[in-house]
Amino acid sequence: MFLANGWKDYEILYAGGQDKYERWGDVYLRRPDPQAIWPVFCNGKEVTWNEIEAPNAAYNRSSTGGGSWQKLKSMPSKWNIGYDSLGKHLEFIIEPTSFKHTGLFPEQASNWDFAGKLISDAVAGGRDDIKILNLFAYTGAATCAAACHGATEVVHVDSSKGMIQRAKENVVASGLEDAYIRFINEDCRKFVEREIRRGRKYDGIIMDPPKYGRGPTGELWEIEKSLYEFVERTSLLLSDNPLFVIISSYATELGSSAVGNVLNLTCGSKHGGKAVCDELGLPVSRMGINLPCGQAARWTPHA
Repeated sequence: MFLANGWKDYEILYAGGQDKYERWGDVYLRRPDPQAIWPVFCNGKEVTWNEIEAPNAAYNRSSTGGGSWQKLKSMPSKWNIGYDSLGKHLEFIIEPTSFKHTGLFPEQASNWDFAGKLISDAVAGGRDDIKILNLFAYTGAATCAAACHGATEVVHVDSSKGMIQRAKENVVASGLEDAYIRFINEDCRKFVEREIRRGRKYDGIIMDPPKYGRGPTGELWEIEKSLYEFVERTSLLLSDNPLFVIISSYATELGSSAVGNVLNLTCGSKHGGKAVCDELGLPVSRMGINLPCGQAARWTPHA
């Protein structure tokens, strides 16, 4: 498991009954998690959520789909938490949304550190022009990580204007205003094709594609049907001396090995190396277990 166990401002305290109880700085939230299929345990004993101290807010599912937050204690509408990525401090804005999310996926910290080490090692080895492409880039945590570890240019692409705005705010919160980061509000497939025509090259590529979606002008994306072709095209953007390609997926239909096969058949066939695949995970601090949180495949040319 790619375990994100370096957090101080975030932790999962309990997980069970398809919910998880989290601490985000000084704010406690309980929200759904379909992977937590076991009961909740406290001090080795099975308990109900009513026996756990009430969080600041809980997200309640609706029988008709979706759900809403129930505020149980005083809390801010948004706040910041920090993460130290191999000695580099990052800061992110947390804001619960109507879709149960908070604007950050903490399990991705293991990917931030993985990419950050490869970038910082390359810089230490004398490379002074490292370009990183972040596709389906959401609120920019991986963008911030790449920039803080020494990437000379990071290109952040997302089809949502709101997510790009929050990513810009996270860049400022992390003290990275002077980093060279290009924000592109566009369908990722269209952007990749344009970059291919321009002959642009990148030393590292990060992507977190959705299971299903539509681009700004209705472009259909279904991960099982779209991922291979997209990665094949995107692999044409790799430089002659690439560092990595990282793909995360939260689609339960796809195993990490399937995504790894896509990387091996595309990036591996052009540059050698191999993809390493596993679940992303977070420790559940008061139950002594790890919660699976999607999967990732990481290709490097020297694996």
